[in-house]
Amino acid sequence: MRIPNYRLVITGCMLLIFICSLSFISAQTTPEFRGVWVATVDNIDWPEKDNFNSDSQRTAFIQLLDMHQRNGLNAVVVQVRPCTDAFYPSQYEPWSQWLTGVQGQPPIPYYDPLAFMISETHKRGMAFHAWMNPYRAEFNIASASVAATHITRLHPEWFLAYGDMRYFDPGNKEAQEYVTKVVADVVSRYDVDAIHFDDYFYPYRIAGKDFPDDASYREYGAGMKKADWRRSNTDSIISMLSRAIKKEKPRCQFGVSPFGVWRNQDKDPVNGSKTNGAQSNYDDLYADILLWMKSNWIDYVAPQLYWEIGHRIAPYEVLLNWWSKHTYGKHCYIGMGIYRANTNAAWRDVTQIPRQIKAMRNTPNMKGMIFFSSKTFEKNPNGWNDSLRLNYFKVPVKVPEMEWLKAPVP
Repeated sequence: MRIPNYRLVITGCMLLIFICSLSFISAQTTPEFRGVWVATVDNIDWPEKDNFNSDSQRTAFIQLLDMHQRNGLNAVVVQVRPCTDAFYPSQYEPWSQWLTGVQGQPPIPYYDPLAFMISETHKRGMAFHAWMNPYRAEFNIASASVAATHITRLHPEWFLAYGDMRYFDPGNKEAQEYVTKVVADVVSRYDVDAIHFDDYFYPYRIAGKDFPDDASYREYGAGMKKADWRRSNTDSIISMLSRAIKKEKPRCQFGVSPFGVWRNQDKDPVNGSKTNGAQSNYDDLYADILLWMKSNWIDYVAPQLYWEIGHRIAPYEVLLNWWSKHTYGKHCYIGMGIYRANTNAAWRDVTQIPRQIKAMRNTPNMKGMIFFSSKTFEKNPNGWNDSLRLNYFKVPVKVPEMEWLKAPVP
């Protein structure tokens, strides 16, 4: 029996540890989008409910940024147009009720929240994505504060009530042009790194109640099936917005965060995911995300995969792999549901978010993640702030560059 050379064994082990350390460091220093959604609608994340003092609002936002910077995040996705209103001075829309308590009333003492937030974010080397909701006009018809200058007052014919909310009619071309003007105005006046839309295009279905757009369909349907017509309406505004954004600032990104299921396999055996979700982007929200990426209308997609690993209907790992195969050269940032902490056994598992991050990092075509939402981090659920700060986000990194936006502007 040959006696091993222990010096060689020890040296080999040390070399292996060194190589593993280099691999770990390399993984940590690769550019990666590490973002968080900051929801302003109904004062979910910021500003705090009934906090209408400008100085206090600024202090709270700085504390929010500092917390996320400590945790290793490098981007914030802040809702600046939650409900056809504005967290900035606008020629088109009134000040938000969630900023001042009454829609249309400016901050006291006066300040420009959007300019302030961008400045503080960039000061920390973080990216600022301006999150805007395209079609939601009244969050709750019964209780919404609606200013006399609100577009629902000026052009009531553009809007439809569905459930307890009011929405732009996506089939109305004048409404599409109006929304495009609002977005272009922000891009032209503010140093935003991106315009960001979430999953609210056509609203989520209400059981037994169809969206009431029959009049528009009769006028503009042109013989198309209603579902195809609705998708064409969403396609047209995304295309219009993309052109408007790039015209104002060619390097400003345009991203969309859709519902996590594009289409279920029972509806599309070839391209659908192995999920059994009741609703999907394509068939229910009329959002053909894949077309938008193929057509170069958007720069990134951030699917909301708020389910746990092993979920019986929409498993995180199944959808992660599905989106990996459907990025079409665009950046993909996975939306992670940290807000679900401790809501069931799976989300009481302290390894849930760490395992999701590891899976994302080990999956091709993934460029990072966005957490929903900011408020959850204040509680450090399951010690996940500590995990991010001390392990997964220990080394600060830059957000990934988009090669197609680096080309010289003609």
